[in-house]
Amino acid sequence: MPAMEGSELPPGLALAWGLPAKTTKLGRKPSQSIEQIVGAAVELADADGYGALSMPKIAQRLGLTANAIYRYVRSRDELLVLVAEAGWATAPDLASGTGDWRAAASMWTRAMIDRCDVHPWLCDLPVRGAPVTPNLLGWAEAILKVLTGAGLTPTEALGCAFVLDGYARQVGGMRRDLRHSTATPVQSDTVTRFLLPRLRERGHSVLAFMMDGNDYSGDVVDDDVTFGLDRILDGIGVLVTAKRAAEPPSQVHPGTCEGEGGPRADASDATV
Repeated sequence: MPAMEGSELPPGLALAWGLPAKTTKLGRKPSQSIEQIVGAAVELADADGYGALSMPKIAQRLGLTANAIYRYVRSRDELLVLVAEAGWATAPDLASGTGDWRAAASMWTRAMIDRCDVHPWLCDLPVRGAPVTPNLLGWAEAILKVLTGAGLTPTEALGCAFVLDGYARQVGGMRRDLRHSTATPVQSDTVTRFLLPRLRERGHSVLAFMMDGNDYSGDVVDDDVTFGLDRILDGIGVLVTAKRAAEPPSQVHPGTCEGEGGPRADASDATV
């Protein structure tokens, strides 16, 4: 693979792929590694949230001066790329599933939600474009193989992946916010007694009925996640069915299990 100058690449990309950082030969030998810098940043974000990810705070955590940390990463933007790569980690192994595209897509989306539960700050990281780092590319390839294996074109698969990705991040963010909320729960007797007559006065009969039956909640429980995810997968399923109906009867789409329509473990021809 031809060598590339780090300055020609977006911040953090070379480091994410394991290429050494350019450092000056002057001064003392570095006392830390990139892995230690990123590990400290992840620990800091886990403890105090995305807002704590500042270069001076990370330097302080490692016993470095505010300027010394720039010997390892050139900017906060570069650090955030590496932190995202570490936080998302490797993609789930969808090839070990049932061979059904819907089950695999559900597994992928839930794995994203789980990562957001482990590292709530992932929902706050800015999305700067299509994935280009190893772990994030692995996540993209995993879902694209599933969806192209079901018969979608790479472009259609990418559009569906965006929807699933957005849903996972939204659920993760909502669960994080609710977990740290200090507000009185909607289901409390005090809130219910206050709201019920006012809902009825305004003609909000459906909301009043739900609140009266304790069915109106601010929590995002697993049933809520499943319901929303099933509706998205239903929509993708309509597209998959239409694509299959348009194919010649003898055609088996590359990357599928014949008769099942799911991704093969060895499917490797899907490209984006």
